[in-house]
Amino acid sequence: MSGGDPDAVVRAVFAGNRYMTLGTADEHGAPWVSPVWFARAGYDELFWVSSPQARHSRNLAARPQVSIVVFDSQVPVGSAAAVYMVGTAAQLTGAALERGMEVMARENAAQGLPPWTLADVTAPARHRLYRAAVTEHWVLGPRDERLPVAPA
Repeated sequence: MSGGDPDAVVRAVFAGNRYMTLGTADEHGAPWVSPVWFARAGYDELFWVSSPQARHSRNLAARPQVSIVVFDSQVPVGSAAAVYMVGTAAQLTGAALERGMEVMARENAAQGLPPWTLADVTAPARHRLYRAAVTEHWVLGPRDERLPVAPA
């Protein structure tokens, strides 16, 4: 992490990046990571669309714990900042699905992307909407120590 307020670093990293690295594990604990485009509600809820047949989606069905990193891979070596997170994730249904679709619609509109609809993420469609509820955020300090953050 470059110097500065850790909370400000989190806000800047989220503002400048649209992909997260999602870490999951299967029922035996075998890890898997996937780059996933995401939309967010604040800093504690991250939403994405995936096929329930994708490896990370199958892993979530067996084990909901996730680790997530958001960072800019295009910056010069030594100047990267990253936000590390842990939480739980699941496929959404009911009222949670409708709320998640509102978050996705706002992000899609902000980026000039076509909107996802409920028909795009419910059977028999290929995709579903997922949400990670983040329980902890941190950045790494100059000595690789965890600096907890609570971005507003």
